[in-house]
Amino acid sequence: MKRILLKLSGESLQGKQGFGIDTEQLRKYTEQIKQIAQEGIQVAIVIGGGNIFRGLSGAQKGYDRVKGDQMGMLATVINSLALKSAFDTIGQPSRVLTSIRMQPIGEFYSHDKAIRLLEEGVVVILAGGTGSPFFTTDTASALRAIEVQADLMLKGTRVDGIYTADPEKDPTATKFESITYDEVLQRGLKVMDLTAITMCRENNMPIYVFDMDTEGNLLRVIHGENIGTLVKP
Repeated sequence: MKRILLKLSGESLQGKQGFGIDTEQLRKYTEQIKQIAQEGIQVAIVIGGGNIFRGLSGAQKGYDRVKGDQMGMLATVINSLALKSAFDTIGQPSRVLTSIRMQPIGEFYSHDKAIRLLEEGVVVILAGGTGSPFFTTDTASALRAIEVQADLMLKGTRVDGIYTADPEKDPTATKFESITYDEVLQRGLKVMDLTAITMCRENNMPIYVFDMDTEGNLLRVIHGENIGTLVKP
């Protein structure tokens, strides 16, 4: 494994405070990512914005969907800048690339630039989703993973993999060690949205779902420990 794309949810940055950005949670994430970067793994990151604003939820409350999704894109930029600041604090080179022009907040994304930075050992934070409404950050993750030619897309969650049902609601739920894209779709498992799963399936992009909230897990995944669920052809 040489290059990964790490998908983080915006909600994960809330930590124990339940809203906004928890600086302690931010520190834990960036230190884990720095560990694998120091081992030579090239890391691109896509983070959601649900801890600040979620476009679909806004639409359900009366916001125009396009405007709501644009607000959600800006929320991902805020989270990306927080990640960048945390990386600066611990001495890990990083760069924010945005899907919409926002200089000097971030540089405009191109896959050539992203790949060049990754090869230089810079952690690349890809902000703003796809830049278009009606697409989630799951879909943005799938798209960017394919564009930057990642070997694997990692989805860091608070659950240690994919289960037959929500393990927080159903105590009888059982965990998959691996599962195919088709089975995810057939079972209607909420791993990622339909568009993201379909893109990964069509481009043979494997997805590994694991618990990012347990410190050290990211390094364990990179070292090949089977602590999550692999989605593959």
